Amino acid sequence: MKRALLSVSDKSGIVDFGRALVERGWELLSTGGTARALRDAGIEVRDVADVTGHPEMMEGRVKTLHPAIHAGILARRDHAADMAALEEQGYGPIDLVAVNLYPFRETVAHGDVTLDRAMGKVDIGGPTMIRSAAKNHEHVWVLVDPADYPGVVRALDAGGEQPSLRRAIAAKVSQHASAYDAATPAHFAGLPAGARDLLPTTSRS
Repeated sequence: MKRALLSVSDKSGIVDFGRALVERGWELLSTGGTARALRDAGIEVRDVADVTGHPEMMEGRVKTLHPAIHAGILARRDHAADMAALEEQGYGPIDLVAVNLYPFRETVAHGDVTLDRAMGKVDIGGPTMIRSAAKNHEHVWVLVDPADYPGVVRALDAGGEQPSLRRAIAAKVSQHASAYDAATPAHFAGLPAGARDLLPTTSRS
């Protein structure tokens, strides 16, 4: 059975996409609000915590940063040693990753945002997953844009190989991740000289 990990801030189209995957025999893994949205629509989904054997921590700050997730994404299906390592640890492959990142840029665009709130919107697990999937795009579909969901469903119906489409989407994901990373130092650079005053009281020395 193919497995997809769906964990999105922008839930546009995710229910239809998840349903399309399930109708094609895929198992869905998910987290938090995405899992709730899928279940509310009557779609069966497995919590990532069930796969990792570890609960989400720190209000969701730690949930997908686990070898069961990243080994499943990074395993090269045509490398026997990779697949044997998965089996040895009791992990399974993850064949599709649909993740869009915490809305850091949208949050800081409002201007008057405390540093504490801005840092709360810096995604860690999401960029790590999409980079892992983009690195292994020959074997793993990776999506950050809901507009790409229908095209991937069509590609799956056509056999699922589609190397040129996989590369194009992986390139889009890499550009997205780079732009996301660039937004953090840009935000710091744009803070006023008295930015220390934006820090929460408990963080001041």
